[in-house]
Order: sequence, then structure tokens, then C-alpha cells
Amino acid sequence: MAVALSTLVEEADRYLGSAKIADYCPNGLQVEGRPQVMRIVSGVTASQALLDAAVEAQADLILVHHGYFWKGENPCITGMKQRRLKTLLKHDISLLAYHLPLDLHPDVGNNVQLARQLDITVEGPLDPDNLKIVGLVGSLAEPLSARDFARRVQEVLGREPLLIEGSEMIRRIGWCTGGGQGYIDQAIAAGVDLFLSGEASEQTFHSARENDISFIAAGHHATERYGVQALGDYLARRFALEHVFIDCPNPI
Repeated sequence: MAVALSTLVEEADRYLGSAKIADYCPNGLQVEGRPQVMRIVSGVTASQALLDAAVEAQADLILVHHGYFWKGENPCITGMKQRRLKTLLKHDISLLAYHLPLDLHPDVGNNVQLARQLDITVEGPLDPDNLKIVGLVGSLAEPLSARDFARRVQEVLGREPLLIEGSEMIRRIGWCTGGGQGYIDQAIAAGVDLFLSGEASEQTFHSARENDISFIAAGHHATERYGVQALGDYLARRFALEHVFIDCPNPI
């Protein structure tokens, strides 16, 4: 069964509320392919590896969290960008990308989906006074040591995280997937025992250590695998389509 590309894009835009969210890139349809969609391939980033795998899988549409056309980048279609766009246009495949709308969504969002994976109960936004900050706070059913929680993260995400260990048991957690390490100050103000993000910066260590909280960097790619899968599943159910998530591993 097929659905019109325009119908699918309209529903994805509506579901994520993307028109209301200011972002660093265009959200929605970034490259237009064939007018009918039967098979969706989803992935974290529209890398050449994902494009090639999607071609092999005979995808009509590729759905990603990290697409193209970021603010401040060179607009010229050369090199890597030319090869990626050539692949999409040659094979008549659409590219649908959602960045912040997919971080923020209360059901299929990256942060909510990661909480479900790690058995964290969501309690609210990381900073209730600034909803542009996309992180969340929540709690564990039972306190764990930082090392035990880090082991849970490793088991779920399939990679060893970076752990900076504080002195307290872990019950209250703040987190922001991807490159959200800069929100550690908001997490400290929220009174968390541990802050988790995808990446770490040099100063993250000092903020965690001097404020005596634990910190985990679990990988930008690894923490953002779940939202795009959930969105792909939603669209597949909504329109009776095929959906395949293809993971192109990234150690960062």
C-alpha cells in the first residue's frame, strides 16, 4: 500500500508541530523524490552510508534526525554534499528530517524515548522557565550507584559510556540526548544526582566534580537512535507502510 509523499509529510509536520519550532536547519521535506511512498528507511544521520543502505533496501523515503542545510554552512553543492544529494536524486528518494521537533516531542521524542529505554520516569522539563532547553528531569524507581546506572546505560546502548562519578546514590536524573552537555548547569540547579548527555566538553568534568554530581556521556549517535525509530513506526502504522531502521554505528 502506498501513500502520497505530500500526505505523509503533512502528517509528520502536524504530528511534530515543526512549524512552531525555531531550529538551525529546515525541518520536514529536504529533498523531494518520487510522489508515492511505500517503504521508509530511518536512521540517525543522512550519511552516505545510510543513503547507500537505503538504496539497497529500495526505500522511497529516508527519515532522519540529522539532515542537511544547517545554518552557517557553506551552501555550495560540492564534495561530500554533492555526492549525498546525487545519490538521493539519482534514485528518486525523498529525505525527511526533523531536528529539534524530534528532540522535544512528548511521545516519539529522543529524550522521552531514551527515558523509556533506561527506565527513567519523566517528571518534567530540565528548566521549566526556559522551554527552549530540550532536556528533561526524572527519577529511578530505586536508587542506584553511579556505576550500576552506567552499567545499565552500557547494556541498553551497547557501548561503554564515559562516567564521572559523584558521591551520591542516583535517584533524580537530568538528561539531554546528543550534544546537550552544556545544560549541566541547569541540571545542577534542578538538584539532580546525575546528568546524562551524548557528549562531553572539557569543562563538563569540572562542573560535575565541583558540584558533586555524577555525569555520563553515552554517545551523541547512541542516545539519539530511538526517536527516529519511534517516528518511523508511527508513520508506518498511520499509513500501513513498511519501515526499516538502519543503524550506521558511530562511536561519537
